[in-house]
Amino acid sequence: MLEPIYRRFPAALMARRNLTRTKMRSLLAALGIVIGVIAIASLGMFGVSLRYSITQNLGDIGNQVTVSPNTNEGVEYLNDRDIRDIQRVVGPGTTVTPVRTDIVEVQYARDRSSQEFIYGIDNPAEVYTASDGRVPEPFRSGALVGSSIAEEYDIDSGSTITVNGTSVRVRAVLEDGETFSQLNPANRVIVPSNQIDDPGYSQVYITAPSGSEANATAMRIRQELNDREERVQVSELGSLVDQIRQTFQIVNTILVGIASISLLVAGISILNVMLMSTVERREEIGVLRAVGYQKRDVLKVMLMEAALLGVVGGLIGVVLSIGAGLAINHYTVGDATAVFRLANAWYVGSAFAFGVVTSILSGLYPAWKAASEEPVEALRG
Repeated sequence: MLEPIYRRFPAALMARRNLTRTKMRSLLAALGIVIGVIAIASLGMFGVSLRYSITQNLGDIGNQVTVSPNTNEGVEYLNDRDIRDIQRVVGPGTTVTPVRTDIVEVQYARDRSSQEFIYGIDNPAEVYTASDGRVPEPFRSGALVGSSIAEEYDIDSGSTITVNGTSVRVRAVLEDGETFSQLNPANRVIVPSNQIDDPGYSQVYITAPSGSEANATAMRIRQELNDREERVQVSELGSLVDQIRQTFQIVNTILVGIASISLLVAGISILNVMLMSTVERREEIGVLRAVGYQKRDVLKVMLMEAALLGVVGGLIGVVLSIGAGLAINHYTVGDATAVFRLANAWYVGSAFAFGVVTSILSGLYPAWKAASEEPVEALRG
């Protein structure tokens, strides 16, 4: 299979023969490239998997906007007029969830009670689904509990809990939402908003169809509600998601930079091997020059040897890196096939290219030194 290549590039045949004459030395030099390629590709894939795992946990929080009263301006609550203004300016497909909050005593069992945040929401069916029971619509009585509370206190739909001295029936146990979402009900007790004595709303959670629509919604709310006075504070979680992604990109770059040091060490190893080869084959190089080989011909052979070390080491490193990537993705995101993402392919390809380039650069000085030998001096040596 390689004969047509050797006929077209005789320097490749000579380079292959020269490397096989010192198999152990060539193997050790290529091993350095293998380790360097694995280090770069594996750490790069680990960073991609970690970023993907965090992004999965973030879910769709980039589509969420939180509106709160501007306490710095003396606004303690959002009133019904504020809620109507918000509902008027949001786009189609956007969910508006006004929330009242209070801290009261909640008793889950006869001898187990604690002070808990409770949340008053009138439209829970628009944002929550039940894992046990049914979320009523409209929500006028009873309570909804998160899955973490239900598991801790052995509560299911139909159970009775006491909220602020009043016994209420649990209508449903809610499914968990995104981990970092403001609307995640895992540790929450939700009651109808009219059961909370606060005169207004403490927050409004808005979920838009997309991140761009969430940004546009936030701008419209600021313009509408803060026209005369700064009544509300509007926070877009999309900016938080972008900051997290940028942070992980920086971490990934640092990891790959650290791994690149191993390839530089491998390049020094190849430099050493090529210099030793030049010294040992000084007479052979003199003979080649004496029978008509030009400097560029000797240069081609020596550089081809370095390139072959890089290509062979790089290919072995790529194969082993894919195996390492399968294990990394299996344990970080639970899906080994995620190794075939485009971002991972970029890291593997970059590691291979960096390995080959490092090998060639390491062979430049030995190749120049060999090509610069005077034929008479080389034969005498």
